[in-house]
Amino acid sequence: MPVLASIKPLEWENNFFALNSGLLDLSGTQLLGPEQLSAFDVVQAKLYSHQTAEIDALSALGFQLVEGEVDLALTISGAQRQAGIRIARPEHIAQLRDVASEAFSQSRFRAPWYQPGDSGRFYAQWIENAVRGSFDHQCLLAVDEAGSIEGFVSLRELGDAEARIGLLASLPPARGKGVGKRLVQAAADWCQARRLTRLRVATQLSNLAALRLYLASGASVESTAYWLYR
Repeated sequence: MPVLASIKPLEWENNFFALNSGLLDLSGTQLLGPEQLSAFDVVQAKLYSHQTAEIDALSALGFQLVEGEVDLALTISGAQRQAGIRIARPEHIAQLRDVASEAFSQSRFRAPWYQPGDSGRFYAQWIENAVRGSFDHQCLLAVDEAGSIEGFVSLRELGDAEARIGLLASLPPARGKGVGKRLVQAAADWCQARRLTRLRVATQLSNLAALRLYLASGASVESTAYWLYR
């Protein structure tokens, strides 16, 4: 099938990664072809999993599957205040950058489309920005009785009484100790304090541990999608 689409340059990502990339918009009216695609180093496309005809058409144009994504939502009702939750401060940034760089090293910003290490750099910058209130609005920490960081979650208000988890990770020594569930509950409490009624989160389809965590915390699956690159 012919693909009618436009390509929107990804300005922030292009500056960060020093390449020319764009995001495919399938609501466009221009016939997509090699000439339009070749103007970019990387063209990203996110399609819902039921858009099989469109996925096949993009594959014929040279797009490759990068990863699957699951979008979940949690209705906020009666969230409980969690012990050992703190607001991240600038003095925590160096440690959080190291954790994020390692935890998210295999995201969709990986080789061969991006340079080795780009994914880690991207998410290290994301969590720093969250601590500083840029893009995500806040970063919460889970700490143990000694005050050592066990994990973090970043949060962003979306409007319409909704928020989204940006990044959530437990430090290796604390994994398997319920830190992830405590962070999800802390995120729900953060929403409740702001009179937000819905908390959204996306995770990789292959990240079964994260899927189990969110489902066990009361979230439901809203949609599944695929990222393709050319």
